[in-house]
Amino acid sequence: MSVEIRIPTPLRRFTSEQATIHVPASTVTEALERLFTECPGLKSQIVEETGQVRRFVNLYVNGEDIRFLDGPKTVLISGDQLAIVPAIAGGSAPLSREEIARYSRHLLLPEVAVEGQKRLRDGRVLLVGAGGLGSPAALYLAAAGVGTIGLVEFDVVDESNLQRQILHDTTWIGKPKIESAAARLNALNPFVKVVPFEERLTSQNALRIFEGFDVVVDGTDNFATRYLTNDACYFLKKPNVYGSIFRFEGQASVFWPDKGPCYRCLYPSPPPPGLVPSCAEGGVLGVLPGVIGCLQATEALKILLQVGRPLVGRLLLYDALDLSFSELKLRKDPDCPLCGEKRTVTGLVDYEEFCGIGRGEDAAPPAVQEIGPRELKEWLRRGDAIQLLDVREPHEAAICAIEGARLIPLALLPEHLHDLDATKTTVVHCKSGVRSAKAVQLLKQAGLTRTYNLRGGILAWAREVDPSLPTY
Repeated sequence: MSVEIRIPTPLRRFTSEQATIHVPASTVTEALERLFTECPGLKSQIVEETGQVRRFVNLYVNGEDIRFLDGPKTVLISGDQLAIVPAIAGGSAPLSREEIARYSRHLLLPEVAVEGQKRLRDGRVLLVGAGGLGSPAALYLAAAGVGTIGLVEFDVVDESNLQRQILHDTTWIGKPKIESAAARLNALNPFVKVVPFEERLTSQNALRIFEGFDVVVDGTDNFATRYLTNDACYFLKKPNVYGSIFRFEGQASVFWPDKGPCYRCLYPSPPPPGLVPSCAEGGVLGVLPGVIGCLQATEALKILLQVGRPLVGRLLLYDALDLSFSELKLRKDPDCPLCGEKRTVTGLVDYEEFCGIGRGEDAAPPAVQEIGPRELKEWLRRGDAIQLLDVREPHEAAICAIEGARLIPLALLPEHLHDLDATKTTVVHCKSGVRSAKAVQLLKQAGLTRTYNLRGGILAWAREVDPSLPTY
């Protein structure tokens, strides 16, 4: 027997925006119990700790107030409609006793107080990425009581993530980040609704995903998605809270359409593929995204609360080694193709093509002759005349190395070309195959025609040939 429960708009954030929920029940009390089991956040909104229905909430069965029927014992039959009708005073619902206890330190701040906390509860923040930057930002936004947090993430948890991506833990290795993040945020604050988007952000879905949110927090790790986020926010007039990190340095700003410059004003075009290494290639201090991610969360909260001075028109730079902050003034570029006087970007484009990269990669390796790890192992087993060349940095080779490989970092390779034996077959490797592909091109130009790139780098070698090697 199914009964329809109608959910009023102010309470739909506890029901994933569902206006109606169907439950099997024979009485009003049973219907509410099943509703609270399915949507636990609703319970404190509708009933007191004693179990009594709150005095500012009315319940109607088929249009009749249950106070004039049998109250909570009112019998229900299949097809009946139970309507929840709370008092509405033109604003959001009052904070519950549990919310007041949880957010008491906010309520003591005159800049926040009860009305500010309601703004946070009604706020909707989208995080693009649940990695290094998205982790601290999401945790602090959830802890602060932002009512709806969207997450765009399609990756799985890798062991190397755990050095900085504090949303996830060891038990989630190999599982979707979106599931790990949602579980952690719900455990931290059950009043928060997490909206997952387990998909890669593209020009086809960005506007649809962004449209339902008040603020977008950019936690991306590649230029294509960063330009896409900037442009989508501009067309939808959403504030874009920007953050980026590399090694020991970070940046933060707010790109807010019609209030200040956009990301294209700061960087009109992306660097050539491979010129700026990613964190996977260059590394990052584990606590650095914590600093920048917290700054992004701070800016998002200020925007929702309508307090303070957001980082609009300002670029904040952080140097962890010096423990120093500096600020640069940003101005709108009159020639910006997106927000300038003569706009040429009128819609979302192919951002991977714009950045000159292959799909899903920051720096796709050039097309060169390759050899797989197992094939290389067979060559070495046969005793073929092969010189192995490692073009990583010394600190990377200290982590793991293929036995017999000669270390010459890519930057130093041009001055060591004469040290290589042109009569031997050369196999070059790096971490994943990007740098070594560039080295192969250089060696072929220098006359070493029998040169191969180890497909997938030392990571593939460890995975397919020597699992005893640590990876990074």
